[in-house]
Amino acid sequence: MINKVSVFWFRRDLRLKDNVGLYHALSAGGSVLPIFIFDNNILSRLANQQDRRVDYIHQALTQLQQQLQAVGTCLQTFQGDPIEIFQLLERKYDLQAVYCNRDYEPQTIARDTAIYTYFRQKDIPFRSFKDHVIFEKANILKNDGSPYTVYTPYAKKWKERLDVADYRVYHPDYSNFLQQEYIPIPSLEKIGFEKTDLTFEFPKLDERIVRAYDTWRDYPAKEGTTRLGMALRFGTISVRQCVAFALQHSVVWLNELIWREFFIQILYHFPRVVQQSFKAKYDAIPWRNDEEAFERWCEGKTGYPFVDAGMRELNQTGNMHNRVRMIAASFLCKHLLIDWRWGEAYFAQKLNDYELAANNGNWQWAAGSGCDAAPYFRVFNPTIQMNKFDKGFVYINKWLPDWGTAAYPKPIVEHAFARNRALEMYGKALQET
Repeated sequence: MINKVSVFWFRRDLRLKDNVGLYHALSAGGSVLPIFIFDNNILSRLANQQDRRVDYIHQALTQLQQQLQAVGTCLQTFQGDPIEIFQLLERKYDLQAVYCNRDYEPQTIARDTAIYTYFRQKDIPFRSFKDHVIFEKANILKNDGSPYTVYTPYAKKWKERLDVADYRVYHPDYSNFLQQEYIPIPSLEKIGFEKTDLTFEFPKLDERIVRAYDTWRDYPAKEGTTRLGMALRFGTISVRQCVAFALQHSVVWLNELIWREFFIQILYHFPRVVQQSFKAKYDAIPWRNDEEAFERWCEGKTGYPFVDAGMRELNQTGNMHNRVRMIAASFLCKHLLIDWRWGEAYFAQKLNDYELAANNGNWQWAAGSGCDAAPYFRVFNPTIQMNKFDKGFVYINKWLPDWGTAAYPKPIVEHAFARNRALEMYGKALQET
């Protein structure tokens, strides 16, 4: 048995650089054992064995392993239930403490609470740190101590509160890693998944894109967004690094990073939003939930090119431009009157950069049921949106080879009719409530 080993548990922070929990683990003294757990409780919820997110994690871990080898240590990778894995580690090592970075989703909070309780009974500290966000939990509150539920005042307070110390870089001392020989990471096949078409690349901040972000971010045919959603989701880039870069180059991109934190704190303070509308009265809307119409939306066959191009891009690549996500989501809820939870679940299954807080928040925004001061009668016209943001039909032609041919479907519903139907149904349901 090796004495006095602390564990650092990599989770949504798959990097050595600027990792808060790792910094504190390595600064505490003694040897630090780095681990990663493929949690079967999470993997079992993934229906597709060719899941790009699992492949991304696996490739990121492979790169992380190479970096750890360079400093004389090795990532130990496990699969199973986390508590059972820690029991295994207890039999092999004399655990002094377990370090990790905090997560804010209801299921992960429950998991971490159970692990904290387990270790407390054994007098082993379980120490978690803020790394995934700049401000968490009760860091940004109204004057009366309650959480913000509208973005604009939250963002204002966020910016007022921000200090250089909030986005400083953490430089760990790698010499305190437990020196050990190489142990291979189990293959994708061994953990029950298959290789995909995704190739991991180290995330980079592109000054050219960020400087022009406010100009081109709404045009899906342009290279106008950072495409860092997946890197932020799995922590292959530090949010502090992103905020520092945004402060230098783009207040508009900084606002998007604040939106991300706004939805994370909404989920933390109001976990019921996972299954319920933030504005409870919206749960009274009698959704049509036409399964055939939903299938056509999923397949990108609604007859509305902007919606269909986005859905086909999503199905083929796992990506979808943010402007198009907004239009596709609005179309499902308002034009087809299908419950936002159906669409949110489909995006959760398909999106490479899926994050519960942002996905839930944005879907409720589209449905009008979430944290949004705008009333329900905002109904986007997909044709006007297409003509405005894809004037040359470059994006449309890329993803819809059948557009303009007899094979392309007729519109599933007429816009003016759908808009009036949505306004009537929403209005009636909310009035009755």
